[in-house]
Amino acid sequence: MAKLKAGTRIESAVCATQLMVIQAPESDVDVRCGGAPMIPVGEPKPDAQIDPSLKAGTQIGKRYVDAAGTIELLCTKPGEGTLALGDAPLSLKESKPLPASD
Repeated sequence: MAKLKAGTRIESAVCATQLMVIQAPESDVDVRCGGAPMIPVGEPKPDAQIDPSLKAGTQIGKRYVDAAGTIELLCTKPGEGTLALGDAPLSLKESKPLPASD
């Protein structure tokens, strides 16, 4: 996939997952879902099948990040594919704890 910028919407070629880019590196990135490259929303989906070993699923409203923190994606429509940057799976971004109000 080409360079991504904040606000770009992308979708899976093999399931219902749709994402919005929150943060992306300056270089080209290879964002995948279910083993297939993500495509811009609205483009025709290729005839591809989801990889059975990459079916962890996505959750609506959750943010996904890579280990280095260079990319952050917000799930706007859930699906059954596993998100990855190349071959490295993305993980759920942990929410920051709120300060105690004594």
